[in-house]
Amino acid sequence: MTRIGRIYRIAGPLVVAEGLTGSMIYEVVEVGEEGLIGEIIGLQGDKAFIQVYEDTSGLTVGEKVVATGRLLSAELGPGLIGSIYDGLQRPEKAIAEVTRDIFIRRGMKLAALPRDKKWHFVPEKSIKVGDRVEPNDTLGFVQETPIVIHKIMVPPDISGVVKWIAPEGDYTVDDVIAVVEKGGERYEIKMYQLWPIRRPRPYKKKLEPHEPLITGIRIIDYMFPLAKGGKGAIPGGFGTGKTVTLQQVTKWSHADIAIYVGCGERGNEMADALYSFRRLYDPRRKRPMMERSVFIANTSNMPVAARETSIFLGVTIGEYFRDMGYDVILVADSTSRWAEAMREISGRLEEMPGEEGFPAYLASRIAEFYERAGHVVTLGRPERVGSLTIIGAVSPPGGDFSEPVTQATLRYVQCLFALDYTLATRRHFPAINWLISYSQYVMFVRKWWDEKTGGEWSKFRAIAMNILQREAELADIVRLVGPEALPEEDKLILEIARLIREGFLQQDAFDPNDSYSPPERDHVIMKAIMKFYEKAREAVSKGVPVAKIRELPVRLKIVKMKTYPTDELIEKVAPEIMKAIDTEFEELVKKYVIEAEAMR
Repeated sequence: MTRIGRIYRIAGPLVVAEGLTGSMIYEVVEVGEEGLIGEIIGLQGDKAFIQVYEDTSGLTVGEKVVATGRLLSAELGPGLIGSIYDGLQRPEKAIAEVTRDIFIRRGMKLAALPRDKKWHFVPEKSIKVGDRVEPNDTLGFVQETPIVIHKIMVPPDISGVVKWIAPEGDYTVDDVIAVVEKGGERYEIKMYQLWPIRRPRPYKKKLEPHEPLITGIRIIDYMFPLAKGGKGAIPGGFGTGKTVTLQQVTKWSHADIAIYVGCGERGNEMADALYSFRRLYDPRRKRPMMERSVFIANTSNMPVAARETSIFLGVTIGEYFRDMGYDVILVADSTSRWAEAMREISGRLEEMPGEEGFPAYLASRIAEFYERAGHVVTLGRPERVGSLTIIGAVSPPGGDFSEPVTQATLRYVQCLFALDYTLATRRHFPAINWLISYSQYVMFVRKWWDEKTGGEWSKFRAIAMNILQREAELADIVRLVGPEALPEEDKLILEIARLIREGFLQQDAFDPNDSYSPPERDHVIMKAIMKFYEKAREAVSKGVPVAKIRELPVRLKIVKMKTYPTDELIEKVAPEIMKAIDTEFEELVKKYVIEAEAMR
């Protein structure tokens, strides 16, 4: 039943309407003569407090407000992959073709999924008329892109007996492809579903993570691994490289589906991300990256209230593909701008402010978002296991990690990749500080890494972390008395730490060979560094000064290992360097021993 109220008060994106008795929280409403999309976020008597997701300029008191009786929902079906949406899931490319305008006009409504495009539907062979189906059972599939098979599933809130299923053929998303009956009520199932974006999609069981999500970034994959189904955060001040790091993760991660949410991002950064993705090819599948990606572009000039919907829209799409059994990664850049939108709306609602003016429910909203990640056994037959991994950027003012959004985020994530302004100014990218960052997934993914590296990963990682931590401890002494005052063993620690930083942790996102570093590449580089360290310790114990070790030609060769293509590095360059390490240290020790004996 449609209910119509009238605008009582307007305060920016917040509109108060009267005469909407019987409405529900988070119900979608259409505000004003143009039908601006809004959502009820508070009720008091017959007054409804509405968060409007479009520009409210020009609205006047007394204009009508129409309650739709439904929750804000996402359209989920064939056509999602390769799409670019705004925070309300309006297809930006289709809107541009219709309006011939570079901006989305107020009140513009267009279906998220194309209604005129036909998809080739192949029914599931095991499903017959008379069979009973449960939520998320697979009815058939559509080959959406060459690398994504889109499973057509029974909606999570429907079960019953199949009365009819469409034969193989071409259908639009609006066509009925199955009829299910339960208790005398018939449900027509189409190729798309509607699902409220604030409600998590159900699953059967949550599993412990056991496999790392390879991102192609060495410091993340090797030093601070993120598991499939995990939760991570990348906080960093302005200029530390958050956006480039997140774009790298989205581009190269070993996920089946990638979802990039630009939440309040600058328009030029979002345009750059879209432009680069259109030109990129997946190095594992040799197919365009857009064939497995979904974009939600909610730029900083769009209404602030829509930032919240962009976040929850992205995670809902991620859960949908997870339910198909895919490994999905969702990158949100940045949750701080979403929190700022919450603060603005809360202020206009005249709610009691919390720390730094943020609403008291800031932490619970952030938790709602991150807790939707997971590695799960999905509902439906055949049984499937899927994962949704979430990485959110945080933009603390002045790089202050003690501010409320960063602290609230750290309560719920299990990986922290802390970006350091000092590293960024030294042109060390990615500027992830190895002393602050951490991963709670190390124990979960150890078996996977050790099987891949013959048990060496755990040992090498521990040695490298100890060296980097020892370097930090020695830094104060070096500043006071200089490195020459240190014993040779400590000088060697500084030298190896520098080799780890320059040869392993630094990575050029714009180098075609170094931009993406698979696990095999990571390990051969670290193995060479560890062998150099082992030989250097032996040489120092025999009296060879670190200054002589620093001059060895093989040291520079190790630093340059990352500039070679992966296949050439593994098959040719790495074996040559390992041999050169043995040869050069053997000659150095022999020469130094002879010189020492001659001096005696």
